[in-house]
Amino acid sequence: MRQLSITGAWVHEPKVFQDSRGSFHEWFREPDFVESAGHRLRLAQANCSVSSRGTLRGVHFADVPPSQAKYVKCVRGTVLDVVVDIRVGSATFGQWEAVRLDDVDHHSVYLSEGLGHAFMALTDDATVVYLCSTGYAPEREHGIHPLDPDLGIEWPAGVTPLLSDKDAEAPSLAEAERRGLLPRYEDCAAFDTQLRARG
Repeated sequence: MRQLSITGAWVHEPKVFQDSRGSFHEWFREPDFVESAGHRLRLAQANCSVSSRGTLRGVHFADVPPSQAKYVKCVRGTVLDVVVDIRVGSATFGQWEAVRLDDVDHHSVYLSEGLGHAFMALTDDATVVYLCSTGYAPEREHGIHPLDPDLGIEWPAGVTPLLSDKDAEAPSLAEAERRGLLPRYEDCAAFDTQLRARG
């Protein structure tokens, strides 16, 4: 797994074997994951979303602890997957990194607890599956507006963003910080230390 510019996020770039019958790849390998993240992936929930072109989901995050780490893969079509550092006190606070996920290269993204996540569907019926470390708990879930100009995520030109009502009403990063909604980097680091101690 290759670490991204934001601490706590990686991309898995598997070797894809192709022949006349189709293709095969390993989209998750526990030894590689443990070597990178320092602990095992704790699976509590698996989600699947199907999106029309332009659908923009996120930026979503959950309270720390326990938050919700995600291992994300696009199994049909193409999406632009974005990791956002929303951890107050982090050296890369407010920064983001985008990774193209599709059904050709079969890359996957892992983002640890405390990071924000969003993606935009670049094709119709873009299908994303993601493994989650904890189950969905609406009382702990929050969002940041994905088109916040101060955040400045560079979504693909020529694609009209389609947002849910909830995401369209989400606060800016600055407003979320003022409301005390954002996780603190020190809390995320402490939680990561606990996970590593458990193995």
